Amino acid sequence: MRTYSFAGRWLVTGAGGMLGQDVLAALKASRIEAVGLRRADLDITDPVAVRAAVEGVTVVVNCAAWTDVDGAETAEEAATAVNGTGVRVLAEACAAAHVRLLHVSTDYVLPGDATEPYPEDAETGPLNAYGRSKLLGEQAVAELLPQDGYIVRTAWLYGEHGPNFVATMLELAARRESLDVVDDQHGQPTWSRALARRLVELGLAALKGWAMGGIYHGTASGRTTWRGLARETYRLSGLDPERIRPTTSAAFVRPAARPAFSVLGHEAWEEEAGLPPLADWREQLAEALATPGFAALAAKARRGGTG
Repeated sequence: MRTYSFAGRWLVTGAGGMLGQDVLAALKASRIEAVGLRRADLDITDPVAVRAAVEGVTVVVNCAAWTDVDGAETAEEAATAVNGTGVRVLAEACAAAHVRLLHVSTDYVLPGDATEPYPEDAETGPLNAYGRSKLLGEQAVAELLPQDGYIVRTAWLYGEHGPNFVATMLELAARRESLDVVDDQHGQPTWSRALARRLVELGLAALKGWAMGGIYHGTASGRTTWRGLARETYRLSGLDPERIRPTTSAAFVRPAARPAFSVLGHEAWEEEAGLPPLADWREQLAEALATPGFAALAAKARRGGTG
């Protein structure tokens, strides 16, 4: 197994979440020494605690975040405390300790009204409170760590270690004959394990001086809609994709506005880090559905929820 003796010791914040767990697993697979701190272990809004946590590490991967998009509409101050203020505290500590920071952000910082993939330097314009809070975090990293800060925007994330769209579609397949799924929002479904591997690759490239600080788009290649993702999930799971019927965003009104177009460009990977873009979303989905957790959900759906 390949090891990276130069990698030093890494810190993963938000280590209890879906992505955080996958990042820790990716680091373990690469034999990189790492510590994972969950929300109960580290309050990233506490400067003293954060300074102590980053002492002696070479890379911080920040997966800590307020992720309740709809909840942020009525609790924007609380969301901003984590996604904005907390990230600034973390960036300040990393800057003082000369530690590289990989910060996970979101497509929600963009207005979502484009027709072509958003480049990394696209003008921001969040549609909701969650997006505004995440943008403040991005701005803090860019301001305080212009060379050693890496902002990785992701979107439509799914994985084995937390609630997500793919799992929900399989769970509902066991109970419902058909489902109405939104077909007018466009994005790039991204497997959390694939993103975790890329974050490790980016951190290693940063340590070697190969990757420039700045914004990277950590989403799968290609594009689809939520209905397209549901249909492909069913097809790959041995279920009839025709059970997924199209509907519109207007039929599912939610407290927070959603971007209609969340397709991101990936030019920075090759230009700034010497890495290829992440694989096509279909390839990622096929690999994800072969893992034990998703395979079990698919098997249950094929049995109609029995067993």
